Amino acid sequence: MSTKTMRRAGFLLLLMSLAACRQGEAQLSFPDADRPVAPIVSSRWSTEEARDRVNEADTVMDRSGIRPGMTVADIGAGEGYYTIRLASRVGEKGRVLAEDIVPEVRDALAERVNRERLDNVSVRLGEPADPKLPENSFDRILMVHMYHEITQPYEFLWRMRSSLLRTGRVVVVDAERPTQDHGTPIALLRCEFAAVGYAQVEYQSLPAVDGYIAQFEARGPRPEPNAIRGCRYQR
Repeated sequence: MSTKTMRRAGFLLLLMSLAACRQGEAQLSFPDADRPVAPIVSSRWSTEEARDRVNEADTVMDRSGIRPGMTVADIGAGEGYYTIRLASRVGEKGRVLAEDIVPEVRDALAERVNRERLDNVSVRLGEPADPKLPENSFDRILMVHMYHEITQPYEFLWRMRSSLLRTGRVVVVDAERPTQDHGTPIALLRCEFAAVGYAQVEYQSLPAVDGYIAQFEARGPRPEPNAIRGCRYQR
């Protein structure tokens, strides 16, 4: 068995081990989001050509500190704009996990990954309140143009937290506008992350997407679900 095949098999084994860990969490209670949730209208935010013309992916990856050899999750991967470019950036020694909650979208992306022979990419199906990521695995988790579509943000962020490595970061790219208009006000984003024990460590305006990029790290112990206090949405 080649080294590349062994790495891929080991990564898949990590994913399979999640089922047992989730059984005891089925009855946990989390606060509801006090804000509108934007509908998923398309797996495509814009054309890849248009996004490359403004160097969107390179800008986000540069500002996120994504380097060769890293393990990165692309949440809400859609048609794979970031997945494909992340695979190139992290290289053969890195790994990319692309996740989406729409089965047809996941299947189409898996076909693209196979067609382009991206051996360092795995594609999986998540759930609206659970990205189903392996624990202690990721240097970066990217959430691009999708945070406002998460129906249960506190549960989602709580379940995602344990998948970060000790120095890992969650990177959110979104627009400074109401959630019903497919954006997330930065004050609300900071509050929802802080409620689950994340601290913002970077924030920059991102003209390439008419929005911003914000980065968070997990700080301290993960709170118990019944101790999480939801944020008030300023309408």
